[in-house]
Amino acid sequence: MIIIPAIDLKDGKAVRYRKGKYEKKVYSSNPVEAALEWQRQGAQFLHLVDLDGAFTGKQKNLKLIEKITRSLKIPVEVSGGVRALDVAEKIFNFGAKRVILGTRAIEDIGFLKACIKKFGAKVALSLDASGSMLGLYGWKKQTAINLGAFIKKLEALRLKTIVYTDRQRDGTLQGLNITAIKKMLKSTSIDMIVSGGVASLDDIKKLSRLKLPNLRGVIVGKALYEKRFSLKDALDILSIKPPTKHE
Repeated sequence: MIIIPAIDLKDGKAVRYRKGKYEKKVYSSNPVEAALEWQRQGAQFLHLVDLDGAFTGKQKNLKLIEKITRSLKIPVEVSGGVRALDVAEKIFNFGAKRVILGTRAIEDIGFLKACIKKFGAKVALSLDASGSMLGLYGWKKQTAINLGAFIKKLEALRLKTIVYTDRQRDGTLQGLNITAIKKMLKSTSIDMIVSGGVASLDDIKKLSRLKLPNLRGVIVGKALYEKRFSLKDALDILSIKPPTKHE
């Protein structure tokens, strides 16, 4: 399991959201420098979300995503409004390690199949859930799609990675729902990255104790920006040594 700092992009800035709603707080007017700072602190991976893309389906931050991706030595995963093969390909050409699909891939299984066929394990799927049901369009739409049943379909498609977000806890600093996460992990063999509500180092400790092989990472945003704990402290729990100044 690794710690994955998140940068949510809106109108070219790094911002804060809570349960999918913009709180009108800007963490950084220079997301490139913010990304480089996470790298300096020892991040092994970076999670980039194009919120404009997620809400509208139109990428407004592609140039910024390209600049961030090309500026870093660590791998980057990109999420938010990727609803066409050519958009995914463009992001991969920036140097992104992983593209995370969402709304269209859930509504159009044919599109998901095409992406898996073309990009293989480099594509993941974001499952934003409220209880056992999925949400779409940047969480604007609640669906009747059952999470457990949908995951079974994904197994048949041989999807490599799921990003599972608890919509009721995301950005709330309420702590992870470890019970729900454990249930999710045990329900499938698909690799999983979890997010939604990380509030303290205790959340990181609880996740690390699960010892489940398909738990690959946890995305952390607000807790790091609000300085609830440092990235170094989280890495220490996992016995990951940050790079020295000379590395």
